[in-house]
Amino acid sequence: MPHPVAERILEEARRACGEAEVFFVESESAPVHFEANRVKAADSHETAGAALRVIKDGRIGFSSTSRLDDPAALVEMALDTAQFGAEAAFSFPGPADFPRVDVFDPAIAEAALDGMVALGDAVVRDVRALSNEVQVEGSVSVSRARITLLNTNGASVSYERSGFSLGFEGTVIRGEDMLFVFDGMSSIAPIRDPAEVVSSIARQLEWASSTAAIDTKPMPVIFMPTAVPSVIVGPLMAALNGKTVLQGTSPLAERLGERVVDERISLTDDTTLPGVPGSRMSDDEGVPSRRLPLVNAGAAANFIYDLQTAGKAGAQSTGSGERSLSSPPSPSAGVLLVGEGDASLEEMIAGIDEGLIVERLLGAGQSNILGGDFNANVLLGFKVEKGKVKGRVKDTMVAGNVYKALNDVIAVGSEGRWLGGSLYAPPIACANIAVAAQAG
Repeated sequence: MPHPVAERILEEARRACGEAEVFFVESESAPVHFEANRVKAADSHETAGAALRVIKDGRIGFSSTSRLDDPAALVEMALDTAQFGAEAAFSFPGPADFPRVDVFDPAIAEAALDGMVALGDAVVRDVRALSNEVQVEGSVSVSRARITLLNTNGASVSYERSGFSLGFEGTVIRGEDMLFVFDGMSSIAPIRDPAEVVSSIARQLEWASSTAAIDTKPMPVIFMPTAVPSVIVGPLMAALNGKTVLQGTSPLAERLGERVVDERISLTDDTTLPGVPGSRMSDDEGVPSRRLPLVNAGAAANFIYDLQTAGKAGAQSTGSGERSLSSPPSPSAGVLLVGEGDASLEEMIAGIDEGLIVERLLGAGQSNILGGDFNANVLLGFKVEKGKVKGRVKDTMVAGNVYKALNDVIAVGSEGRWLGGSLYAPPIACANIAVAAQAG
């Protein structure tokens, strides 16, 4: 059922303007923080707020508040901003049939503080068992939210979502040398077994147990799932965003249906997947969720639109309107899936005579992302020599262009993994990536 506060705000807005929309969120979260190998603090946060969009005299007004006892003030603020707002290229959607998407697990209520502390302690203990040099910090968090969206055209969306996440970083300091290893996982249900996180950190520590020098030259690079978002997904999604298409800055603006990357590369936005934290029954504008191919066997398949960008483009919203309480909607992917290939990670490594594995990057978003360029420091990476991991590299950068890299694919991994509950990605190996190492 819609939240009564949202209904009161909508009724107040209905009397003042032609079209209005209320986005209402109640949320609570309880993170437990760990530092220096032990629990440090447990917090609890509860918030509630409403965002209001109106269309008045053909222009969009927006306001938001956490003071929910004065709907008239919220409406007045929205009407004031409408005088200077953008021209509306859309009308709010009407009633719709929404897919049933399971994003709430009642077992989240069983996530007691002592259990969360015990889970974090287990991660710390298991990571410390790998190396007594490592200092561990991180968090275990549980969350719950209720989302309501109503508009004057009859759209009504109300659902609950739950979340449980853990993320831990290990730091090893030897003189001036600092090593950072990290992993995390998330779910809509309480996580009972952190073995996936510990296993990943163990692999990183093992591969980093020694250091290896690497040459400055183009070479094959395996981007691990944790590096795929910034180097590959980020530039592609910037180009597939309806806003950049309208601005004329997307290199894919006139290339729908054309092959733009290797045929082994596919990218899909699917917010209908049950049990995935980023899924939902509708976007944040009341448009039903659906599966949307973005790159299909190497070809650009669809752009993502919210209501406003779709209206300007003469297209239909793709259910990609995302927002916070403090900002209006904009086009954004919900749950991205990078298609898997047929090569195991071991096979990918074995096939490289000299190359680099990139685990984590720093600063990839500082390059010309709209043009597909990336230029980033390797926060954690490993040299590959004659099919074997030889050790961690230091003071190393990678640079290139996503379209060139993805047209020079060596292999796409068969072992994908979830990252943060909104991205599923396998490792991807590309040839001839520019690698620069500082002489030491």
